[in-house]
Amino acid sequence: MNAASNEIITPAAGSMDPELRAAIGRIARVPQLLVACDYDGTLAPIVADPSKAVPLPESVAAVRALAALPQTTVAVVSGRALRDLAALSRLPSEVHLVGSHGSEFDIGFVERLSPELIAVRTRLREALREIAAAHPGVRLERKPASVAVHTRGMDPQIAATVIEAVRNGPATWPDVTVTQGKEVIELSVVATHKGTAVDQLRTQLAASAVLFIGDDVTDENAFGNLSGPDVGIKIGPGETKAGYRVAEPIEAARALGLLLETRRHWLFGERAVPIERHSMLANGRTVALLTPDAKVTWLCNPKPDSAAIFADLVGGSPAGHFSVAPERGGIPLGQRYRSGTMTVETRWSGLTVTDWLDKPDPKATPDGPAIISGDSTLIRVLTGTGRARVEFAPRPEFAQVAVQLQPLGDGLLVLGSNEPAALYSPGVQWEVSNDGGYASAKAVVDLSALGGQVVLELRFGTHSLEHHRLPIHERQAAAERPWKEWVSTLRLPTTARDLVARSALTLRGLCHEATGSILAAATTSLPEELGGVRNWDYRYCWLRDAAMTARALVDLGSITEAEAFLRWVDGCVERTGGHPERLHPLYTVDGYELGAEAVIDTLPGYAGSRPVRVGNLANHQLQLDVFGPIADLIAATADVRGSVRSEEWRVLENMVEAVRRRWHEPDHGIWEARLPPRHHIFSKVMCWMTVDRALHVSRQHGGGDRSEWVELRDRIAANVLEYGWHEHAEAYSVAYGDEDMDASSLWIGLSGLLPGDDPRFLSTVLKIEADLRSGPVVYRYHWDDGLPGREGGFHICTSWLIEAYLRTGRRTDAEELFLQMIDTAGPTGLLPEQYDPLAERGLGNHPQAYSHLGVIRCALLLDDMLK
Repeated sequence: MNAASNEIITPAAGSMDPELRAAIGRIARVPQLLVACDYDGTLAPIVADPSKAVPLPESVAAVRALAALPQTTVAVVSGRALRDLAALSRLPSEVHLVGSHGSEFDIGFVERLSPELIAVRTRLREALREIAAAHPGVRLERKPASVAVHTRGMDPQIAATVIEAVRNGPATWPDVTVTQGKEVIELSVVATHKGTAVDQLRTQLAASAVLFIGDDVTDENAFGNLSGPDVGIKIGPGETKAGYRVAEPIEAARALGLLLETRRHWLFGERAVPIERHSMLANGRTVALLTPDAKVTWLCNPKPDSAAIFADLVGGSPAGHFSVAPERGGIPLGQRYRSGTMTVETRWSGLTVTDWLDKPDPKATPDGPAIISGDSTLIRVLTGTGRARVEFAPRPEFAQVAVQLQPLGDGLLVLGSNEPAALYSPGVQWEVSNDGGYASAKAVVDLSALGGQVVLELRFGTHSLEHHRLPIHERQAAAERPWKEWVSTLRLPTTARDLVARSALTLRGLCHEATGSILAAATTSLPEELGGVRNWDYRYCWLRDAAMTARALVDLGSITEAEAFLRWVDGCVERTGGHPERLHPLYTVDGYELGAEAVIDTLPGYAGSRPVRVGNLANHQLQLDVFGPIADLIAATADVRGSVRSEEWRVLENMVEAVRRRWHEPDHGIWEARLPPRHHIFSKVMCWMTVDRALHVSRQHGGGDRSEWVELRDRIAANVLEYGWHEHAEAYSVAYGDEDMDASSLWIGLSGLLPGDDPRFLSTVLKIEADLRSGPVVYRYHWDDGLPGREGGFHICTSWLIEAYLRTGRRTDAEELFLQMIDTAGPTGLLPEQYDPLAERGLGNHPQAYSHLGVIRCALLLDDMLK
């Protein structure tokens, strides 16, 4: 083939029927897709000599590329004999060829005809030969199960006479099926047509949906059998059962090109910005993520565990985004947080975009309007002298709800969602387009003509486009002031001081102020392996993660977050009805049980990593370790404050009681492997730590010693020290009787159960270092967790090994590994869950509380060792 034959064309924006474009966009995102096409008049233009009907190069290129995609099958279903179809089309073996209107699925089909049908076929050929002999110009096409009578090019009256002779003759015989096409009538001894052929392919392939393209009357059988998400495209004029129409084969090639482009993006993801390069906005109510070029790629509303209105991060552009860039394009000069805040500045020459999440307005005042926004407001301030291109594409409910944008006064109303929203944008002239019910707005903003500044406010929970009573610079100062004041109160270490401050701000940004809960991470389904299935929803409050997060902030001198979180835990305990041992490992930010884990099939996932999940099945696991970090947090908070509050004491007693009832049971462990329960070392150690920290609180803050707690703590210690040790591994392994190592077993020493100089702890550290460390990362484990694929090293595990190095006297090794870990952070100082040392990029949900609390803990310990 020449170079032109490899060209794949896609329609320019606006050149294709918007409804057809939208239908192709939807069907391109089904799990298993069958693309079926007619040949003559579809892939190949109609020509006078059927033997010269070669396919369009553009169609061949699109069909070849589609057939090469995973989860995608392409078939050509033609009235031609299979041998002729194969010879003319010259399509690769990946494309299924179906001939004779579905009678031929392979070359050996004729051998499967029964002797009775072979006899009927012989009689049929003889009868049609006689008719043809009486009417010169008739062309007979013999096929394995049929004969086609072609009248193309004949005088219309003679052609009508021939067709009538066929219809009144052999077409009336029993066991003969008639198919009428354009200037052709075909008689077959097999009762099939293109519709049954497509149905057979659909069944064999378990296709989720079918796209069928055809031009002939015979294609109507296939169009008529389409249903549900299927798409039928008719080429040319005439009545049709197809839902969509194009004028000629080249337009069908364009439709196939669009299908290819959209499906390829859905399968493999659009060009993905590295996870760690995203910056987070936060306001204590929800969070958003921003790419290095100022695209808002993730935002859930009204809460961080609500559905996303911008899900570009896991769904590409069709899933919603809010973009700003210079009209001329170009890579930004840089992006940074304003010091001590959660405000992000992205800079180009002549354009700066300043982004923050604002809280709802205060109640009405005599000088201003009533509440403009009942929920959060995303504020984007454009300053400079250049021209900026802005695109606003909201897609509520993870792009599952179609919305309209209505220009009105000083902005746009977002219509069609249960959650009202409005984009206040005075001075901006929007051009609104609609693609199958999904509206987008674009504008070019001349900053010089508008006084050097444009303000864009995406207001949630309202349709108000009223002017705000305060100037934007005062609103920015008011939004930034609480962050600056809070971080100024922290006792920051000299080690990695700026990164620790950013980590602290990130952790506070993951706190949900209205409830006191703390997110494990800001996102869902960012992959532990690119293209893999290890994609989980972390937008919830894990008891363990949240307690460790609050503990890190307590260590920096802030107990506000711990107090709020412990009140939240008290509410969760109260809802167990006196059975704290029944606490779930995680809850919604409101403190209630999660709904069922679900998959959003229409989203391609980050870099094609599917499935995109909402919810988390770990909600139903037994994780006995969760009590330890809570007890540890209560002890640390009480020590800083000098007293323990009644609700904290109530929570502490409930934690000990939960341990007393269940510590001896196997559980699912910290990593939530979807395997049967085991006696995990970490869980047993955390049960010990629960009682140990409770005793500390009781002794230090007025409760005295409690003999039953002492006996319980010592019994757990003796059990785990005896049964957790694995003689062959010469270390504390993952679980009783298992030789495999697990980074969480470092807590045998980090908890204080064993002293830093105990030979068993020293041996465990060496074993984990040898088995699980790889350069700048430490893996959780290498044992089979029942899931396919691999994952990166976990930053929290790396921080544990750093702490273990310090506890065992290896300060130089600790400093070296700490520097390696923080070097993996993104340009604005954020860390996802994991890091791939081979690909040198972040993995997992982002930003991850575990990772940032690990940075804080290690920096503080390194500082302490210098004192």
